[in-house]
Order: sequence, then structure tokens, then C-alpha cells
Amino acid sequence: MNIDKERVEELRNLLAEPRKIVIVGHTNPDGDAIGSSLALAEVLTARGHAVTCALPNNYPYYLRWIPNSEGIIIYRNDKEHRADKAIAEADVIICADMNSLTRADDLGAMVASNTTAKRVLIDHHLFPTEVFDIMFSYPESSSTAFLMYTVLVALYGEEVINQTVATQLYVGIMTDTGNFAFSNLTPDLFRAVAALSATGIDIPQIYNNVYNSFTEGRARLFGYTINRKMKTLLGGKVAYMSLTEEEMRRFWFQQGDNEGFVNYPLSIKKMKMSAMFTAQQGFIRVSLRSRGDVDVDTFARRYFNGGGHKNAAGGKSFVSMEETIAHYIESVNKYHEEGLV
Repeated sequence: MNIDKERVEELRNLLAEPRKIVIVGHTNPDGDAIGSSLALAEVLTARGHAVTCALPNNYPYYLRWIPNSEGIIIYRNDKEHRADKAIAEADVIICADMNSLTRADDLGAMVASNTTAKRVLIDHHLFPTEVFDIMFSYPESSSTAFLMYTVLVALYGEEVINQTVATQLYVGIMTDTGNFAFSNLTPDLFRAVAALSATGIDIPQIYNNVYNSFTEGRARLFGYTINRKMKTLLGGKVAYMSLTEEEMRRFWFQQGDNEGFVNYPLSIKKMKMSAMFTAQQGFIRVSLRSRGDVDVDTFARRYFNGGGHKNAAGGKSFVSMEETIAHYIESVNKYHEEGLV
């Protein structure tokens, strides 16, 4: 992947001397947000910078084995206000895998309060909403981790990709590509993966750590969701599922237990679009997936104040679950009438 050499030089100059740096990711952080942030922190720390990683809320239990993840500050649990202090004193703030400060909730608001730090974006989502001093925005990248690999190599060469960094980046690439099943799987991506593999990372173990480390409750919740909660529309071309807080408690829900559920209906031959509605405190989290030419980024922006990628997007609903589902069904029918699904 070709990235802007002028932006690389600007970032190189910004990081030419030791800086106080804060790296932030989005709410409900996934493997891409965590892996790309930690890899960047690893490289910058080794080069003499004082680096703090902060995330708005906790991340799934099956990602807590990632090297150095124990050092991440979880903003929601930060009773000592370490993140606030680091952000207030930061020379540089880097947003990884998020295209808007609003995606980091209260942590994003804290970042916005520092008006003197240089802001850097490294992200692969569409339509960034903030102004950044240096911006690497590449929606064509399969993941922010792949983009991060490209930026790091452009800055410092392949030698900075040690086994720890390679593990962190591989987690991000693997999870955001659905273990190399989604779009934007380019020759450059596989060359990067080959370089990561050459460091000696244990790819089968990484896969097992992420995908084969769930709880019994998660397995039972998945069966319940598919069997009892999956509904179809338009003759089986569109699906949706929902989980209330009571249902999740019934299966000893832990954060991340429903990750990937929204993808499953797309394994049905004629399915084009899938949605998952998950109750959160104060809102309904909307996850959308599609295949082919069905654009869920446009759908999310139009109907759920969200966005993302063409085949993977999300949003929020601030009405009841019943109203959210009714709105979704109505919106799908409108989308269908326009020939978009």
C-alpha cells in the first residue's frame, strides 16, 4: 500500500525528539484498535518517547493475553485520573482505528480539551470528522493494523517489527479481516503478513487465543441467539438479531461475548445483510454487516447516525429495542425499494 511520503516525513520530524505521547482508541475496543495501538506504543517507547495507551472502556477477555495489554489505561475505571493527566501534559495525541473523537466518548472529550498537542490520525474508516495535524486515513486498508505496519516500516524500517510488535499487529489484521475472509485482501497485505510471520510469531497459537478461548456461557448465548432471536426479511435476504440486558445476564455475559454474532447469518447462501441489536446502558448498539454491493455504511449513516465500511458498519439507537427493530425493518424496506438490497 502506498502512503503519502510527505505525511511520513511530517510524522518523522514530529517524533525526532522524545515526546509525551498518548495513543487512544475507540469505545468497545476490538483486536484492531488494541493491536495497532500497542504496536505503535512498543515502537515509540523503544525510541525514547513517554507513551500512554488509553481506551474508553474495557476490552474482551479473550484479547487480554496480547503482549503489554496490561499497561493500557481503561478510562472508565481510571480512578487515579492517570489518563487525564497524561492527556493534559501530552505533546502528541495519536488516534488509532477511530475517525472521530466522539467514538471515544468521555475519553474523546478529554482529548478535545487539549488544544495545544499535535494530533495524529492513523485509521482506515471512512470520512474522518476532526481536523488532525497529520492524517493517515486509508479506507482501502483492510485494517488499521496493516496501515500501522506500513507507517512504522516507512518511518523506521523493517527492523522495528520485532516479535512482540508482529504479534500485536497480526492480532489486529487477523480480527479485522475475519481471519482473511473479508475484502481488501491485497498482495501488499499478504507481503506484510509474511514479514510478520518471519519474526517467528506463533500464528496457530494467536488464532487459538482469540477464537478458541470463549466461555461456556458465550457458546450457549450464541446458540440461543441463532435459534431463538434470528429473524429474516425480504424472503431471507436480510436478517436481524437482538439481545436484551436480561437475556445477556441469563448467559453470564462478559464483554465481547457477542462479537461476531452479526456475521453468522451471512453464511446463509442468499443472505445479503445482517444486523445485531445489543442493549447497552442508555442506548442500543447497532452492528451491521453485508456482502457484495450492499452498502451498510450508507445505511448506518442514513438510519442510525453511524457509519464504518461498505460491508461492516455500526451505529446507535436511543429508543427502545422494539422501536429500534421496527425502525430497522422500515429502513430495510426503504433501502430495498431503492434497489440497494
